[in-house]
Amino acid sequence: MFRSVFIALSHAGWAQRAITHWGFARRAALRFVAGETTEAAIEAIRQLNAHGIYATLDHLGENTTSNQAACQAADEVLSMLDAIDRSGVSANVSIKLSQLGLTVSPETCRQNLKRILDRACALGNFIRVDMEDSNLTEATLEVYFWARQQGYENLGIVIQAYLYRSEADLHKILGGHGKVRLCKGAYKEAADAAFPKKADVDANYDRLAELLLNDPVQTGLTPPENQGRIPPVAALATHDNQRIRFAKAAQIRMGLPNDALEFQMLYGIRRELQEDLAKTGYPVRVYVPYGTAWYPYFMRRLAERPANVWFFISNYFRP
Repeated sequence: MFRSVFIALSHAGWAQRAITHWGFARRAALRFVAGETTEAAIEAIRQLNAHGIYATLDHLGENTTSNQAACQAADEVLSMLDAIDRSGVSANVSIKLSQLGLTVSPETCRQNLKRILDRACALGNFIRVDMEDSNLTEATLEVYFWARQQGYENLGIVIQAYLYRSEADLHKILGGHGKVRLCKGAYKEAADAAFPKKADVDANYDRLAELLLNDPVQTGLTPPENQGRIPPVAALATHDNQRIRFAKAAQIRMGLPNDALEFQMLYGIRRELQEDLAKTGYPVRVYVPYGTAWYPYFMRRLAERPANVWFFISNYFRP
């Protein structure tokens, strides 16, 4: 119930118009969003890098409604790649295909993605395609596989453990030596598409994490090094202590070094855990979002944990 309310609000235009005009909402969102400009985001990444933590930079926004807006979004990603290169920070880039025109024109989306991948290749960087709600899963994977078939190796994808289809998708991706960020999933999905119970999602996450970790053993791949920009095959996105313990135990059991996997977390959530993992020799990458379109992202963060809601409410009473 609690989660459903905030997921519903993330799609509600009336709520977005109201809440984005509240000054305290903007202040609260800054816990999870690294400002509204590229410069602010780069500075946030510098601070993470100082603690031995990598980043993946994301310009917030999704579901563009015109080819022009989609091309402008792609231009912003190109600027992000240039800013990372100029600043020398240890970061790569995350994108959403609906922001690049997937729901408007798949061909526009492909051409925008090609422009981005070409720039990333030239700069020695890496692009991660985020997964959105299940209505776009198949279309997102189609574009991902299309890009891989064009020869782009600097491209990874996200798989969501709460979807029934994810194990089959993961096998197909790993069959092509793809790089995967495994997350639980942050959208409200129907029971015929996703596991409705948390315990089942957790169990599937562990099962998929083990498959993902086993891939370097089978193929002999080793994690590349490139200023913290190119991730290993296995990127495990979770703040869940039990999932982290399971992954560490599997990694040790398989005889893998710590840098055969990468733990990924969200900006503003469990910073102490991020630093502790980095200090013990595990690569850690933080998802750093920025921009003015922070509302849907912020609502999904509130949906995840009651503690985030109390943080939001407490900001209401700040002067």
